[in-house]
Amino acid sequence: MKAEFARLGPVRAISRVRSGSRARFALTLTREGWPDLNSIAATMALSRRGLTMLAAKKTVEDLIRQSSEQAEGHAIVLLPMTDTIEAVISDLAKAGIRAIYVDHKADVDVALIRRRLKLSRRQFALWYGLEEETIKGWESGERTPDTAAKSYLRAISNRPEAVREAYAQTE
Repeated sequence: MKAEFARLGPVRAISRVRSGSRARFALTLTREGWPDLNSIAATMALSRRGLTMLAAKKTVEDLIRQSSEQAEGHAIVLLPMTDTIEAVISDLAKAGIRAIYVDHKADVDVALIRRRLKLSRRQFALWYGLEEETIKGWESGERTPDTAAKSYLRAISNRPEAVREAYAQTE
């Protein structure tokens, strides 16, 4: 059996991250990024942080498949052991994959989002299908957005025009 494995080529050991916390990342691969893609390095970077080799390989394959069918491939991955966010982003960038840290637990500053968009509470509520009283409660600290509301508010913060268009569509 040992001789059979030797025939296949050298085996690489993976030096896994031994400590750190769980972290979620949004991964993107564009069709234009294919020439820079190193799928083995990307798989190794993911598996170093606690994914099984098979799960890491499938994640990279999904990105490749999606980006061949569309302009970009997207995946969300939860890494069990993240040394530092910067190290993950750097390792995946070197492999040709763009990674963005997604912090679902972080608070969302609704007032800041609204002011940045230069909207009154009423306008914000109307544009994005929210209740004005709910916005007031979030801004005053009397209430906190639940997980779904935080996700929606983050989407508004990141892509206000796209969310506005998506909300306005009636088809």
